[in-house]
Amino acid sequence: MANYRVGRVAEQMKKELSDIIAHRLKDPRIGFVTVTDVEVTGDLQQATVYITVLGDEEAKASTLKAFEQAVGFIRSEIGRRIRLRKTPELFFKIDESIEYGNRINQLIHEIKKNEDE
Repeated sequence: MANYRVGRVAEQMKKELSDIIAHRLKDPRIGFVTVTDVEVTGDLQQATVYITVLGDEEAKASTLKAFEQAVGFIRSEIGRRIRLRKTPELFFKIDESIEYGNRINQLIHEIKKNEDE
């Protein structure tokens, strides 16, 4: 039962965070960002937000810094939108899984190309 609730809260947070980032944050350092996943601890005290950022390493770093500075605002927005006793503490991390998948795909194509030659 508790796992179901944690999953529901995580999905709702993902939806709300996407909306907040797209429509409420005005920081120019935040470019094209996608929330790929939200993991909430079982006690709903902490949430790790996985994001992808379009751009190079510098863009990713400046986006993370912007999120760190806006975390209070983002948390208060989440608190207004989702009724929880205590709004989880937010931690933002770059989701490397898409880049990792692309790298694996690229390597497979290179191997296939070498086999064909």
